[in-house]
Amino acid sequence: MSEQPASVPAAQPGNIVDPYRQYNFKLVIQGVVQGHFTRIDPFEIIVHHLDHREGTDHATTTTLMGRVEYPPVTLRYGLTESREMWRWLFNAVSGVSDRRNVSIVLLNESGTDEVRRWNLIRAWPCRWRSPSFKALGNGLAIEHMTLAYDRLELDDAGAAG
Repeated sequence: MSEQPASVPAAQPGNIVDPYRQYNFKLVIQGVVQGHFTRIDPFEIIVHHLDHREGTDHATTTTLMGRVEYPPVTLRYGLTESREMWRWLFNAVSGVSDRRNVSIVLLNESGTDEVRRWNLIRAWPCRWRSPSFKALGNGLAIEHMTLAYDRLELDDAGAAG
């Protein structure tokens, strides 16, 4: 883990460091230019554990690391004239392997600099849900697309500082 740059105050008693805001993000999908993303549901890594007992020692259990799981992540985006996301989805529907790298980028308070980047490696659409339509509503038409992916990586190389 790298040290914080000198310009970022360290969290110490009497020195308040605010956490980053959830609304300052961007989503970068390889090959998608027209995406107006409004929400990304939480993504996670699960390292399963296995309980192991040695021989006849019934009182002691050792916990071992098991398989790693990357549950799918759901993107929500505003419906526009762009059909890039739709074409990507229908590649999967047609059985065409169109895996893309996807980056979820957290921005600083002003929304100008990258502070954290998570890369979803070899992602592909595995679920889609239409927007809700309401004759008397005035909200945005938001589509949902769920992505399966092979691996999640933290990429600090792109972060400012």
